[in-house]
Amino acid sequence: MNKISHIRNFAIVAHIDHGKSTLADRMIEECGGLNKREMKAQVLDSMDIERERGITIKAQTVRLTFSAKDGNNYTLNLIDTPGHVDFSYEVSRSLAACEGSILLVDSSQGVEAQTLANVYQAIDANHEILIVLNKTDLPASEPERVKKQIEDVIGLDASDSLLISAKTGDGVKEVLEELVLKLKPPRFDNNSVLEALLIDSWYDPYLGVVILVRVNNGKIQKGMKLRMMAANSDHMVEKVGVFDPKARDVESLNAGEIGFVIAGIKQVADTSVGDTITDSVNPISKPLSGFKPSIPVVFCGLFPVDSGDYIQLKDSLDKLKLNDSSFIFDKENSPALGFGFRCGFLGLLHLEIIQERLEREFNLNLITTAPSVIYKAHFFDGKVIELHNPADWPDQTKIDFVEEPWIRATIMVPDEYLGGVLKLCEDRRGSQIDLSYIGSRAVVVYKLPLNEVVFDFYDRLKSISKGYASFDYQLDNYEKGDLVKMQILVNNEGIDALSMIVNKLRAENRGRVICERLKDLIPRQLFKVPIQAAIGGKIIARETLSALRKDVLAKCYGGDITRKRKLLEKQKKGKKRMRQFGKIEIPQDAFIAALKIGDD
Repeated sequence: MNKISHIRNFAIVAHIDHGKSTLADRMIEECGGLNKREMKAQVLDSMDIERERGITIKAQTVRLTFSAKDGNNYTLNLIDTPGHVDFSYEVSRSLAACEGSILLVDSSQGVEAQTLANVYQAIDANHEILIVLNKTDLPASEPERVKKQIEDVIGLDASDSLLISAKTGDGVKEVLEELVLKLKPPRFDNNSVLEALLIDSWYDPYLGVVILVRVNNGKIQKGMKLRMMAANSDHMVEKVGVFDPKARDVESLNAGEIGFVIAGIKQVADTSVGDTITDSVNPISKPLSGFKPSIPVVFCGLFPVDSGDYIQLKDSLDKLKLNDSSFIFDKENSPALGFGFRCGFLGLLHLEIIQERLEREFNLNLITTAPSVIYKAHFFDGKVIELHNPADWPDQTKIDFVEEPWIRATIMVPDEYLGGVLKLCEDRRGSQIDLSYIGSRAVVVYKLPLNEVVFDFYDRLKSISKGYASFDYQLDNYEKGDLVKMQILVNNEGIDALSMIVNKLRAENRGRVICERLKDLIPRQLFKVPIQAAIGGKIIARETLSALRKDVLAKCYGGDITRKRKLLEKQKKGKKRMRQFGKIEIPQDAFIAALKIGDD
């Protein structure tokens, strides 16, 4: 059993690509967690997609034993957190289980948008913060400038910040020494009643549901009966253990410790993240104050290219849901695309990751419809409904007004690219809240409608700033918007997969772009095909796909003009009849290309 005074629970928080996972690797090496043969880069990133992209998607935990200069052995529970804005709920989850944080800043890049977001979360959680400047071995490293930035922007004293290179391992031992000195041990009272926080859960095909817990008071051991307070369900503990970094069974998890519990739970749905776990025989009176749960903000439809893959897609989504409780899905039926699912995601990167995992791990070929956000429709009779899908748009005559979600976005960009960034934000109906400078970098705070951001805002921002801008956002509130449902008609038939909710002022422009694009993508037919964008009964944009014509006069080598006219009239009547009864088959790649509307 560890003395609670020798336990340190901490998270590493930083902007994406500042070296969190690399620092975690060096700490594991320094503490002898793995031998050289087992060691690999990004050892805590378990998914192939995390390694390839160099990003952390799921927060991972590891227990390390560190022999400090004072002669004591300390137990360090490290949680490696994601840096991308889409996975900020993973960060809040990690911080709720820790007493301190390492703020890791790239000494060549400096403070970036996500650095600010994450460190403010840590400050709100009353964390002791240890400032570490990474990548000091690079020629572009400017530690003094970055220290001043940290003091000016965040307001933390950076004079005693540590300089390291996670890549080479320089300074990592000093970080561990400083950790055990500066960070506080876990707080607990001598109450023996079990009180634990459920940090994470995932499904193991052999063991069932595995839950990751942080014990605040009391202890968890084999044979105990646990109660999940939110789910109001009891489960018998079969096994307890820790990751160091490989799974290892232990006798018990005591106050201040983080580890996993297997208790014969059959469904991940029974284990809501942030739930309080207590002893079912002697329960505590009220649950712990958990952290904010994940709320999907972006919705889109996922359909199999081959309709025969529908059952496989359903099974694949069920399996993914077991290990990622942050996305939701429901059945959806589209006349154009067949049977599929309406899915909710934390953001566009999360959508991209799920889609790529489905295609890779389950060998599926998918179509993704245009992403949309949650709107609130207020009716004249006072009723309010949430709209996740443009197809659910009610009768316009019954709607009093519609509200859309707005975000507060923080963008940090070098001064030379500021003009382009401001223009991009203004084009997306943004309103500027603040503009300040840190050296030669501008910090812009804008209020933007979320539906303007989910399409391609991040990609456009990166291309305008040549990759130097960093972006972070928080949901702000819902505001009344002049919103309409725009439908795309092909040969006078509505294509629901291409319908979208847009701002009235931008509808015409967006409708024209889709019509032009579909004109190039749909194969020509034997009759003229009108492609139209419509709001209600009003057509706002139109393109016409010209007909393929057979040369009916090819066999007429002379003769009376009336014969030629007769053949042309006959052809004209046939074309008219064809157009009346003809069905247009829109190829699947045309849908995919048309939905990439943001590229224009």
